[in-house]
Amino acid sequence: MTSGLDKLGNAFSSGAGKGGGLCGDPALQGEIVGNVPGKLSACGIKDAVRLQSIGNVRLTQGALMDCKTARALEVWVREGAKPAVGRRGGGVSGLKVAAHYSCRTRNNQPGAPISEHGRGKAIDISAILLKDGSSITVEDGWGRRKDGKALRRMHKKACGVFGTVLGPESDRFHRDHFHFDTKRHGNGTYCR
Repeated sequence: MTSGLDKLGNAFSSGAGKGGGLCGDPALQGEIVGNVPGKLSACGIKDAVRLQSIGNVRLTQGALMDCKTARALEVWVREGAKPAVGRRGGGVSGLKVAAHYSCRTRNNQPGAPISEHGRGKAIDISAILLKDGSSITVEDGWGRRKDGKALRRMHKKACGVFGTVLGPESDRFHRDHFHFDTKRHGNGTYCR
């Protein structure tokens, strides 16, 4: 059985291509950046893109990543975030990006392995922005009834689309955001 993550990696090439749009997907808007070298040898992105929006859902800052991660984020917005929010506040208008490409260790801890952020395979989302100007923040909403239900649904839907999904219950480093990355794990998705 092929996972959602495998389908993303096998079905789409980097850069613009068949189907138009960024990474060959008309829903993805941004720019092709090319190779991004890292300050450490384990960092960097081959064929990087700077994602600005997914359809009508804008990112609060252009996010550097590879195409596999951009495609996974598009699937999550379409199948996870939008359905979880529904028509509330007029629907999803944006994603607050807490972090994207950064050549650093996991959780910025000395001696830890290089983070997937340092490979352009990760993005952190701290809030879902709504069309009426309101937002659902991971930090404030996770423990609340209405927001928490929507956020837990979004978190669950990311599992399988991404290789690693971390949220407020994973550890102290992720209490205020979702961490999504496309790292492959031998035993499937690591979802906490």
